[in-house]
This record gives sequence, structure tokens and C-alpha cells, in this order.
Amino acid sequence: MNPGVSFFLQVNFVVCQLCALLSAFWFRLFLHPSKTSPFIRHVVATLLGLYFALFCFGWYALHFLVQSGLTYGIMILTGVEHMHKYCLVVALSYLSLCQITRVYVFDYGMYTADFTGPMMVITQKITSIAFEIHDGMARKEEHLTPGQKILAIRRMPSLLEYFSYNCNFMGILAGPTCSYNDYIAFIEGDPRRHRDQEADRKSQSKLKQAEPSPNTEVIRKVATSFFCLLVFLSVCKVFPVERNIDDDFIANTPFYAQPVYLYLSMLTTRPKYYFVWTLADAINNAAGFGFNGYDADGSPRWDLISNLRILNIELATSFKVFLDNWNIQTAHWLKRVCYERCPYHPTAATFILSAMWHGAYPGYYLTFLTGIVVTLAPSEHLSPTHKLVYDVITWAATQIAICYTVVPFVLLSIGPSMKFYRSWYFSLHIGCILLAVALPVKPRHLRVKDQQKNLLQDPVQHPVEARDTDRSQKEKTT
Repeated sequence: MNPGVSFFLQVNFVVCQLCALLSAFWFRLFLHPSKTSPFIRHVVATLLGLYFALFCFGWYALHFLVQSGLTYGIMILTGVEHMHKYCLVVALSYLSLCQITRVYVFDYGMYTADFTGPMMVITQKITSIAFEIHDGMARKEEHLTPGQKILAIRRMPSLLEYFSYNCNFMGILAGPTCSYNDYIAFIEGDPRRHRDQEADRKSQSKLKQAEPSPNTEVIRKVATSFFCLLVFLSVCKVFPVERNIDDDFIANTPFYAQPVYLYLSMLTTRPKYYFVWTLADAINNAAGFGFNGYDADGSPRWDLISNLRILNIELATSFKVFLDNWNIQTAHWLKRVCYERCPYHPTAATFILSAMWHGAYPGYYLTFLTGIVVTLAPSEHLSPTHKLVYDVITWAATQIAICYTVVPFVLLSIGPSMKFYRSWYFSLHIGCILLAVALPVKPRHLRVKDQQKNLLQDPVQHPVEARDTDRSQKEKTT
């Protein structure tokens, strides 16, 4: 693709998102649930979304309608018992076909605002809603996890509700994905109704007294996003990732300097994601979507559909902490449609599904296959005696491990990626395999117990999950 066209498409994307931000303020102020019906809100959100999609991607935006319409037909015709499987296969296949065509027919290796980006989010939404309908209408209540009970859909969405969920203007260009119940509750003006139970009556009454304003949070997120864009534009050319596989660099750079450059080169690739996801979060918040209850001190939280926590990412001291704070809604989606439901090798299946969803570049598969190897290496066996020293060491190890894993994701092709790994003597692969052999990972049922224990010990970070875990444990003992 011509660089000038690529730049134009990216500018188009930013302009559309800024228009969406202004539209979101208008939507919240003039089409508030107290002033208009859910029908009108659905219609306006959908039409604005399709308009922005057409403006940004031209007639390629019709793929959004085709993919959504095709899977809705499957939901109606196949019934709730097996629809989730068919929708997953069809939605993912349609997405993959578009990605393969774009990569191998049009513009291999070009990072542009391509139409398959929004289709990735729509694919998440299609499969999420299919699994949630299956949970709500085909499975018994006692077979559902606490999280599945909250998100389960008890009636088939109308065609308008379905298209509004998939193609609304707040999330059609950059997401993030969200649950159908959260979206419908927002449209109908009761954003916490399916999440708040008896334990949350106090916060519920507070919400009814005065709906919290997102303005401060929106300003903070918009400022953060454009700061990240400025950082990216300033440093993206200073530390090119491709230099990691340059023959002269490999031959003449001291071994201790190569990890430093690797870290800096991969660090400069992240601000563009920070920009896109933080701005997308701000757009949803500006429309009034994303309220997540109150903190312990009574401050409103607007992180229901936030996609990342920048400081937690940059200061992560384990592979898991990094992944838990990066592309959060995609991680939730993978957990809900694959990890929780796959009976065999759920970790490997989840990484493979993630690779298929990301696209057709071989580097994506190499990254996620490496991710499987890295997650085999246990980390809970370490017990620090000097916390500061331990944190510094684990931070450095985590950042290098992440960079090592993600290099193929940026290089895209097998040849350059394998050249990079050879220059590092496949050291992380070998080290993680040896650790996995020497210190086996806990079985999944034991890890789940540990997670539940951590939730109960730290309910502030995950209040809904902690409450539901506590309730389910009490139900088992009575």
C-alpha cells in the first residue's frame, strides 16, 4: 500500500474517533434514557456507527453487516443448544477469510487502519453473545459459574438490539468488546442492574440519587491517549524493532546491551495501543457507558470495559500480571469462550484461538506458541526475602520475557522471527521448558482455588467476582 494512502487511512481513523467522542457527549446529554426510549437510542447508536464505519473504511464496512447478519440467522435457525459452536466457527472463519485476503492479496506487512480491525471486535461480540444466550437458555442454572450467571442472556435479542450491540458508534472502530447485558443495561439506563445484588444496595441507592458524571474521567483518558500518541510519534523511529535482527547489530553489540535495546525497541511499540484503547474507552465513558460502581472511598469507577492499565503493564513483575492488564477485554473473551469451557489443554487452546483471531501473519502464531511455552514455567515457587531486589529482578525478567515473546508479532514473518530467536539461542524457550520440568505447574483446579482465595482476600480490586465467589461458597456449605 502506498505510504500516503496508509497515512490518510490512519488520519481518517483518528478523525472518526474524535467525531465519535463529540457524538458520545451529545448522545449522553440529549438522548439520555430519562429523555428518550431504548428504541431511539439503539437506532441512533447503530446508524452513527455504520456512518463512521463507511466514512473510515468505505464499502468494506459492509463486511460488518454481512458477518453480523449471517451469524444472527444462524442463531435463529439452529437453536440455542448448538448455536454457540456454529457462530464461533462461522464468525471466526469469515474473519480469517477477510484477514487472509487482506494480507496475501493486498498489503502484506502494512500496519494500517484496515477493515479487519473492527471485524475482530465484532467477532468477539458475536461469539460472546452466542455463548451467553446458550448459557441463559440452554444450560441449567446450577451448571453455570458465578460470572456466567451474571452474563447469561435469558431471551433472544431482537435484530435491532443485536446490530446495535455489534455496530454502535462508541465501539465499532476500536472496541473494546463488552458483554451484551452490560450494553443493554446502559442503553436502558440501569447500568448496574444485573451485577448489583443485596450486598450492593448502598451503592445502588447512591446511583439512583445522583448519576455520576464521567467528564473528569473522560478528560483524563483523552489527555492520556494523546500524550501516548505524542510519545509514539516521537520515539517510534528511534529504536526500530528490525535492528534486533540486523547482522551488524548482532555481531558487534555486546551481549548485555542486546536485552536493553530489545526492551527499548519493544517499549516504543506500545504507546500506539495505549492511544487507541484509551481513546476508545473515553468515547464509551463520554456516552455514559463503563460505570463500574464505587470505590471504597465512594469515588465512581469508570473501568467496566477498560482495555488496559498502563502503569500495571509497565511495572509488571510477572508474565501473568502483564497479560492481566493488557488487552483486558480480549483476555476476558478468551477466558469466557475458550479457557473456561475447553476440557483438554485449555491454556494451549486459548493461545491458539488468540493467534487465529489476531490474523494470518505467521509471526502471530510464533508469538502465541512461544506464549504457551512461557506459561509452562511456574513462578509461584519463588519466595523473596528482599522485596525491592526481588521486584527489580522479576520486573526485568518479565519485560525481557514479554519482549522476547512478542518480537515475531511485530516482525510478522517466520524468517526474521527465527533469525531473532537464533541470535538469542532460543534461550527463553529452553529455560522455560527446563523450569516446567523441574517445577511442574499446579493443576488447573488448584489454581482456581488459589484465585478464589485471592479474590476473597482482595475484594476491592474485583468486588463483583469476590462477592459472587463468597456467595457460591456459602451456598455449597448450606
